[in-house]
Amino acid sequence: METRGKRLLPVLLLLIAAAAAPSAMSRDEREVVKVSGAPDGVVWVAQLSDLHFSVHHPERAYDFRRYVGPALAMVNPDLVLITGDLTDGKSKDLLTMKQNEVDWVEYESTMKEIIESSKLPRRIFYDLRGNHDSFGVPASGDDYDFYNKYSINAKLRRQGRVQSITLENSGRKHLFVGFDSTMEFGLRGPTNLFGHPTDKQVIELDQALSQWDTDFDKVPVTKIAFGHFPLSFSALTESGKSIKDVFLKQSLAAYLCGHLHTRFGKNLKRYYHRAVQEPSLSEHYYQLNMHQGDAIQSNKENCSEEAAHIEEFWEWEMGDWRKSRSLRVLAIDDGYVSYTDIDFRLGSKSIIILPTFPLDSRFMQRASAFRDFKCHVTGASSFDTVRALVFSKHEIVSVSVKIYDSRPGTLEVVFDSEMKRVDSNETRGNMYLIPWNWRAFDDSSPSRYWLQIEVMDITGDTSVSQLRPFSVNGLSARVNWTWKEFFVMGIQWASIYHPALWCAFSLIFSLLLVPQILAVVFKDQFTYKCLCTYGRQRTLLKSLVGGFICSFVELARVILVWLLLLLYAIYLVFIPWLFGHPITEDGSLTYMTYKGWILKGPNSSNEVVHAGIPDVMVIVLPHLCFVLLPTIVILAAMAAERAAYREHYLSRSGKKKDDYYQKSRRQIEHENFWNGRWIRKFLCVLCVVVLWKHWKLCRALVKAYAMNPLLHAPVLFFFIPLLMVFAIYKTWSI
Repeated sequence: METRGKRLLPVLLLLIAAAAAPSAMSRDEREVVKVSGAPDGVVWVAQLSDLHFSVHHPERAYDFRRYVGPALAMVNPDLVLITGDLTDGKSKDLLTMKQNEVDWVEYESTMKEIIESSKLPRRIFYDLRGNHDSFGVPASGDDYDFYNKYSINAKLRRQGRVQSITLENSGRKHLFVGFDSTMEFGLRGPTNLFGHPTDKQVIELDQALSQWDTDFDKVPVTKIAFGHFPLSFSALTESGKSIKDVFLKQSLAAYLCGHLHTRFGKNLKRYYHRAVQEPSLSEHYYQLNMHQGDAIQSNKENCSEEAAHIEEFWEWEMGDWRKSRSLRVLAIDDGYVSYTDIDFRLGSKSIIILPTFPLDSRFMQRASAFRDFKCHVTGASSFDTVRALVFSKHEIVSVSVKIYDSRPGTLEVVFDSEMKRVDSNETRGNMYLIPWNWRAFDDSSPSRYWLQIEVMDITGDTSVSQLRPFSVNGLSARVNWTWKEFFVMGIQWASIYHPALWCAFSLIFSLLLVPQILAVVFKDQFTYKCLCTYGRQRTLLKSLVGGFICSFVELARVILVWLLLLLYAIYLVFIPWLFGHPITEDGSLTYMTYKGWILKGPNSSNEVVHAGIPDVMVIVLPHLCFVLLPTIVILAAMAAERAAYREHYLSRSGKKKDDYYQKSRRQIEHENFWNGRWIRKFLCVLCVVVLWKHWKLCRALVKAYAMNPLLHAPVLFFFIPLLMVFAIYKTWSI
């Protein structure tokens, strides 16, 4: 009996260990690649994003073949990550958005040529789906799902929406987890703009990122996630969960993404950390600067292993290939993550320089770096050398480093030395380093000292890295976004949609209903005549406010125009806006409201789902804010102009003809101005501007969703133009 118990004990231990391991990622399923030929403790990968290969723009694939293949052969990365929008999925006029198989054939042939020319194994390529790759795809595996036919991931039979691979070098693990959060129903654009993770995907993502947490050896693990959508364009799951919370819990080194392109700016980066106190309500909707609050200092002097780790991560959006021709090389050196972006718009590169330590204090420094600084003061560490990876087509002759002090007001060289190559019998990349007295650069300013690496090859070609500030103290230099960068990175659009929607509706109904109540209750008190009578006794601000209120009261008195505007606003709240084909032309006709497109569920024919929330905001908010609201304001101004002209006309009609010759020149010009009704003409020009904006939106919808305006959206398309014509007619006569 005792012998049987001893035999069963190992079995029980194995069962317990299996139960403790993540269910979706067993030990046997974890893919581990032993990195060879690289400097100890160093791995590097290449990232590309937003290729947008298109039959209408063959130069994108041509330049990709011309530049990317040789660059990858020179860099020889451990992984190549392509983070979405592999094809464009648009017509030549950019209005019809659906899959084009010719684009995918071009992508497949281009990638095949790149793999052959770079001599890299196909298995290191990971190409994720972007929103452009899901335009008009009813479901995964459908006939229109060309990603499932032509992508590298599909050809390598990588199943599921979460993929992971671990690179191991010198006892360190580097975990890369990619995930596809495109919507399950691939709506056609423009209402396919956001990432739509599900509860199931978030659980799988969390399990993939924690797959090494239960290991007994507890080797250091650096975690990198990559996907297409930035967090500002990622919706919450059906139960309200956020990808950001998973990344904070796992304390990622970085999240790599694309989607936004460099036309919005070059500083599309954002730092997150879990605040000790509860986040304010505003933080759920926006973040004003790149760094979220101040760095956490609670563990700054606690060097024990029991010290709680800081929950933090960087989000790095990279430039697109579509216009910017960008490629990113990212390296992990002893746990420190750095990157450099290469711009091929000016031609190929024969030398690529990537400083790996010290880090750029603007875009790469983490709050935990302050604790690293405190805990390494007493002993040797990775702080002891300045390091850089150098990739070159030709033999390298010299590599030097310069450190500048910016305190004098100009950059003054305080450190200039030749770097030495790390000797290795077999290497894929050249690591150069130089010992330095890093304590001499201890400073309270995170941007006092600046680093630059200069490289010369055997042909005499010289290249320098971009100047970057650093802080051995682990302090972060603050960088402010431009307004465009804040617009796309700082605002949580998925969270802001409903508040913005109901603010717009509240404003519209207030502008219509409140003046009507004032007109009924106070009758003749809010008129142009009263405003002129008491205007001289009021301040400028009070006069402007009074004139604004009187304008909308006058609109309320044009009862038919006012009633039509009110009915249209009610229509937008309760009635479908338009009917169309949001997925494919041969699919069933369905309708859209401000709640999204109404589609049949995948499992049951009776189930109805709202797809495209908050993606429909690109139709809803522009129509409310740039069409309906301006229309109300312009028509109110027209009604006020009519009332003012009536008073002017009546005042003239009671005067003698000879009085005209007794007036001053200024009075005559004033009278001619009113007689010409120039304000009204200017308002008519504004009407044309609003109608032009409305026409552009309607034209885009007709092309995008294969619809007939007369049959599928007559109210949305024609109500505003007809109402403007009618209002101009009604307010013309006095």
